[in-house]
Formats: sequence, C-alpha cells, structure tokens
Amino acid sequence: MRATRFLTAACVAWCLGRGTPAHDTWLLARAPSSGELPRVVILDLTSGMAFPEVDHAVRRDRVATAGVRLNGRTTEVMDLASEERSLVVRARMDVPGVAAIWVQLKPKPIELTPAQVGQYFEEIGTAKGIRKQWAATPEPKRWRETYVKHAKTFVRTGEGGAPSAWADPVGLGFELVPERDPTRLRAGDKLRVRLLLQGSPVPGLTVGIVGDGDAHGLLRTTDEAGRATFRLARSGRWLLRATYLRRSPTEEGDWESDFTTLTVEAR
Repeated sequence: MRATRFLTAACVAWCLGRGTPAHDTWLLARAPSSGELPRVVILDLTSGMAFPEVDHAVRRDRVATAGVRLNGRTTEVMDLASEERSLVVRARMDVPGVAAIWVQLKPKPIELTPAQVGQYFEEIGTAKGIRKQWAATPEPKRWRETYVKHAKTFVRTGEGGAPSAWADPVGLGFELVPERDPTRLRAGDKLRVRLLLQGSPVPGLTVGIVGDGDAHGLLRTTDEAGRATFRLARSGRWLLRATYLRRSPTEEGDWESDFTTLTVEAR
C-alpha cells in the first residue's frame, strides 16, 4: 500500500490551524559514525513533513525520558538544549560499540475534526476495527486523543563492543527493534524489524518506511511475530514508524495512541 505522504497526527495540535494532521517526530545524529573516543554525539529531535529535514523543535519540557545504552550499560541523557528547529540531544560515548539513543515524550491531548480523522486513518494505515468503531460513533462525532511519542536511533563509535547489543529492546513502551546491525546497512539490503508493545510482539499492525527526500512511503503489516521487512532501495537515511491507536480505557468515547520511530542509514 502506498501513501501519498508519509505523515502522522502526533503533532496535530501544532498544525491544526493549517487544517491537516501532519508531522512525524524523529531522532537523527548530525554527523556519521566516528572512530574517535571519547566522543559527544550530537542529535536533533525534530518534527516535520519532509524527513530528514529539520523543521519543528520539540520543547524541552515535553521530554519524559532520554537515554543511551552502550554495551549493556544504560545512562540517562541530561544534555538537552532547544534550538529554533530542533531539540538538540548530546550523548557521550566513552567506549567503542553501537549505542542506542532514544527519547520518550510526555502524554499530550489533541482534538480532530471528523474530516481530519479520515485523513489521519489513511496516513497511519489504521486497522478496519478502529475504523468501524469510529464509524459507529453517534453524531455529533468528536475525536479526542492522548498520544505518547517514542523516537530511537543508533550510532556506532569505533570497532568492538558487544557484538549484537543493537538487537535488545531499550525498554520503551512502544518500539521498533532491528534484526541486523543498523549501523552496517548498505543500499539494497533488507531490514527486518520487530514491533514491541511493553516488550511483547505486536502482530497485525502497520509499520511504514520513508526514505531521505521521498514524497511517498511504503506500509507493511506485521506478521504473527510482530515482524515487518523492508528493502532499503538506495543509500541515504530512512525513517521507520508505527502507531498503536486504541480506545481509552478511562475516558468513554476518547482515544489513546503511541507513536514510535526508528532512523537508520544505508551507505
């Protein structure tokens, strides 16, 4: 299934005035991997409609947790600074290896019009069951949603370190986990990922991918083990993302969602 534009509604509150639910949020290192140690990795946490363009800054007070895991050791990332178009994340790498770096944002409420809900469903590949629930909602229809966003990427510094540390979940509530070294990808490679919710595989959910500068994204549905596979057709940076949307268990008629993104690069 092709999407005319690869978007999410996770920043709808920011752009409701523009009449469209838009913007993915991702974490991406500014510089390629380096062999120098110690090293401070500088990353941008940003939201935008044209990955990987740095567009809209995430506020510092929106961050719930930020961390880096390197060779089995997890540390909190405290060095976060707001710039005009991104929240700058600085993570220190003292030993060689592949580091997983992530940010989780605090829950945030949004409201959509019925017209925006239809566009939202198309963009994230919403399951038929959710669509039926919404269609059965009595008039006047009202969409209120609380969402949580998770963003993750990987950075290699030098050689060595734990050989497959990149394969372990970092503990986000909703995350994509690669099944091959994300720092060794080449154009033409296939990348299989697992989609996990609270550490458990999520079958039958849409996972999407978009390449550097692409106007179109490709959507896949996870198998029974929560896996989806994509071919990285060319070199450049790639964004993988998924949305878990469901009825709220606490507020009748309202909705909850988790958004997760993973960035990789094919060389």
